[in-house]
Amino acid sequence: MSEAKTYSGSCHCGKVRFEATTDLARVVQCNCSICARLGYMLTFMPPEQFKLLSGEGDLKDYQFNKKNIHHLFCSNCGIHGFGQGKGPDGKQMYAVNLRCLEGLDLGGVKATPFDGKSM
Repeated sequence: MSEAKTYSGSCHCGKVRFEATTDLARVVQCNCSICARLGYMLTFMPPEQFKLLSGEGDLKDYQFNKKNIHHLFCSNCGIHGFGQGKGPDGKQMYAVNLRCLEGLDLGGVKATPFDGKSM
C-alpha cells in the first residue's frame, strides 16, 4: 500500500475547491447509471480526510435510487468533484473523483471495476 498524500482538487471553473488525503489503495470505476455517464474514477475516505476549501454555496445536490449518496456538483460549471454519504459499513464517507485532483497521473492508477448497475 502506498503512503497517503494530500491532493488539491476543484471543479472546472474553480469555485468549488477541496483537499483530499488518500493513499489511492481503493479506486473504483462503477458502471451504475450516473458513474458510467460521468466517467468517474472514485476513491473513498472518512470525513476527517476531506476538507471543502471553497464553494459550499455553489454546490448542488443530486440524489437518485435509494438516495444514500449526495452527488454534489458545481452549479456554475457542472463538474462532479466529490460526493458524500454512508458507506456499506453505515459510516459517513466521501467519494472523490480522481479526475478532479491536481497533479495526479491517472495512467499509474489501477481502478477496480464495480458492478453498481446490479445494486
